[in-house]
Amino acid sequence: MPRPIRAIIDLSALRHNFSVARRHATAARLWAVVKADAYGHGLERTVAALQARADGFALIELERAIALREAGLTKPLLMLEGCYATSDVPLFIRHRLIPVVHRSEQLDWLLASNWPADLPVYLKLNTGMNRLGFDAAGLTNAKSALAKRHVGSVLMSHFADADGPRGIDWQLERFRAMTAGMSEATSLGNSATILRYPESVGDWARPGIMLYGGSPFPQTKSAAELDLRPVMTLQSEIVAVQHLAAGECIGYGCAFTADRPMRVGIVACGYADGYPRHAPTGTPVLVAGMRTRLLGRVSMDKLCVDLTDLPEKIGVAGKVTLWGEGLAADEVAMAAGTISYELFCALSPRVPVSEVGGWPK
Repeated sequence: MPRPIRAIIDLSALRHNFSVARRHATAARLWAVVKADAYGHGLERTVAALQARADGFALIELERAIALREAGLTKPLLMLEGCYATSDVPLFIRHRLIPVVHRSEQLDWLLASNWPADLPVYLKLNTGMNRLGFDAAGLTNAKSALAKRHVGSVLMSHFADADGPRGIDWQLERFRAMTAGMSEATSLGNSATILRYPESVGDWARPGIMLYGGSPFPQTKSAAELDLRPVMTLQSEIVAVQHLAAGECIGYGCAFTADRPMRVGIVACGYADGYPRHAPTGTPVLVAGMRTRLLGRVSMDKLCVDLTDLPEKIGVAGKVTLWGEGLAADEVAMAAGTISYELFCALSPRVPVSEVGGWPK
């Protein structure tokens, strides 16, 4: 029989979370962000589940966008980092991919390739994130060059601290100053902005982590409190039980030593499956629906959980939930010093994936 680990993708939860984004974003149109294989949830299944709801899909990977087009997708596709080389431009034109342009060389490539006037270009503004984007002078030059070719544009920026204490006002002020007198549509809001500052998302919002059931503010507001449902549940089973005497250790590095007699379950899940190796003792785990904790160091194929205070009948073949339904990925991620994005994206290809909630589209 196959190794007893699997990820379950709940497409009904995905559609529900999209409806939450739609409700908060009010009149804004929505790009469903599906980069990184839809945050590890599977690009094709995610697009199929949201195709009737999303106004378009946003990603980074050119080959995946082309595959969606070749599979028959006609919805708009926004390429969040635009072209990486001039050789990309004919593919963008052929497959009608909307580029985010963030530096002058990219714009030069488009205009040198007879960019079609009916295919818009997103101009990314650097309003304080200081990763990608035009400054005020660069924006003026880019708009002028596009106007000469009668190519429409959308003005876009990205907030650095929409989920944090600084908020977005300081960047909004810069954005408004840079775009004063301009009438183009705008795209500003990620998940945190949609939920926290819905009046500032612009004409096109870009929900990402919230679609997959993660909270943009896990330390202050849980996904459940935001009416978001887990889409990915990672499950496995206990494959062995060990009995430790006080003073005995378990696993590599003897990272955990029992301070009393203990029962320990060995679970078929490790860092090669995408579980974070750096998760410490105490990271929450569900066994047979009951909350317990990780013990010791996560190894490649196995991890250890505390069964001491659980019913004796729980042993080999006991069901284990690593994150998802009943145990928020955000909580596991915080215990491991990371974010749910990383857990989702790190899911290994060797983990079998099944779907539930596949109807209606």
